[in-house]
Amino acid sequence: MTIPNLITALRIILAPIFMIYLINDQFKSALVVFVICSVSDGADGMVARLFNQKSKLGSYLDPLADKLLLVATFIALSVRGFLPAWLTVLVISRDVMILLGAVVISLNKIEFHVTPSILSKINTCFQFITVIAVLSKDFLSFPSTFYVFVYYTTAFFTISSGLHYLLYLFSVMGEGTAKNKA
Repeated sequence: MTIPNLITALRIILAPIFMIYLINDQFKSALVVFVICSVSDGADGMVARLFNQKSKLGSYLDPLADKLLLVATFIALSVRGFLPAWLTVLVISRDVMILLGAVVISLNKIEFHVTPSILSKINTCFQFITVIAVLSKDFLSFPSTFYVFVYYTTAFFTISSGLHYLLYLFSVMGEGTAKNKA
């Protein structure tokens, strides 16, 4: 197993630990674990590129680890009233749409390859920022307009990257094959 895949596996292992802290109102501990997960998300990709350790497993594990952590976190924070429900619905809807599109394409036996777009990377970054901002409310004092800005910026990139992937999936379905980046 490569070092980037080990880093990603660590993020997967930390996700339930983070959720336990969050559910038990241990926000400082939850914040520390979430920041470690956020940093590891960037670190695994950087190590993979720097040391030429990109792998097929890593291309599946990394986004899976992100989605596991972020979707569970958005749901938990939304249910507890710390995040607006509309933002959680957008985040989950985007991921479900992309997943369903990939399933439809696979069922039609169409060859395709998706690599994360710059919009997708920015989106994931803002989703991490949103969670960190919410978890640090008790420790850092920001005006309420800051949170509104973060929520709407995250929503913008969630919608934008979702539409970008949707256009890519439509092009794959129309052409029968796609080798370009999404």
